[in-house]
Formats: sequence, structure tokens, C-alpha cells
Amino acid sequence: MTTQLSHINAAGEANMVDVGSKELSHRIAVAAGTLSMQAATLDSIKNNQLAKGEVLAVARIAGIQAAKRCSDLIPLCHPLALTKVQVEFFELSDTQLEVRATCKVTGQTGVEMEALSAVSVAALTVYDMCKAIDKGMLIGNIRLLEKTGGKSGDWSRDQQNTDVAGALVT
Repeated sequence: MTTQLSHINAAGEANMVDVGSKELSHRIAVAAGTLSMQAATLDSIKNNQLAKGEVLAVARIAGIQAAKRCSDLIPLCHPLALTKVQVEFFELSDTQLEVRATCKVTGQTGVEMEALSAVSVAALTVYDMCKAIDKGMLIGNIRLLEKTGGKSGDWSRDQQNTDVAGALVT
């Protein structure tokens, strides 16, 4: 199946898609990523023992801000009037932390990039705040988990036969 890229015009040049004639739709996107670190680092995060302050509180705000500023970071993204941005953290093991972001909008284009940006910047913020004690942290497996709304309809990673990154995190 060949899908034509919507950000390429007839001359092969990158351009911003005109979404002006698209119907308004309630859209939701959920993305996630994983931080791997030393167990002592995750303990320090959970117990607020880092000199820079409350890591997850700062990372949550950074993620929300990244979603709101996505069109400033990704050149062909449309500015969106987001109605909700939620950034959450889940301990997967004594050395792994998942960052999950949910973005919502009623608009003419999706919020996948906003959710992915929120996860990426929240993870980078955790790294920044903890790098003094653990420079070996690993950020990875950033992915879209699901999206709803819009012309293309609903999509969920759970419905896929294979996961691009290997194992699915639930």
C-alpha cells in the first residue's frame, strides 16, 4: 500500500498542509517513552532527593509546555488550541520509568506530534535534572500508543501485529 505524503506539494517541495476545509473533530493522542537509569537514580527521583528539586513536577510542566509549543519546534505542524495535556509517570521496574502524555483538541488536524513532543521533552527534563548523578540514563522507545478522531479514524498500537521497537509496554 502506497500512501502519498501530504507535506509534499506537486513540485516535490515541503509545505504546510492546508487543513482549512477539513471538518472539526474531537482528537486525542497518547504517546509514551521510557527512561532507563540506575536504581539509585530512580530512588532519588521518587524520594525528591535531588538538588535541582522535584524532578517529576518539573518534567510534567516541561512536557505540557512542549505540547503547547510543538508548532514552534516541528516546522510543518499547525499551531493548535489544545484543550488538555496530561503528562504522567509510571515506574516499570526499579530502573525504568515510563513517561506518558495525552493530548486533546477539537480541531482540523491531529495531536500526535504534540503528545510525542510532550513525552520527549519530559524525558529530556528528567535527564537534565538527574545527569549529575547518572549520565548513563537512556531515553528510548518513544512511540504513539493511540489516536482517535479525524478522517483517518482511530488507531491503536495494541491492534498492531508487531511493535516496531520490540516489546510493548503496558
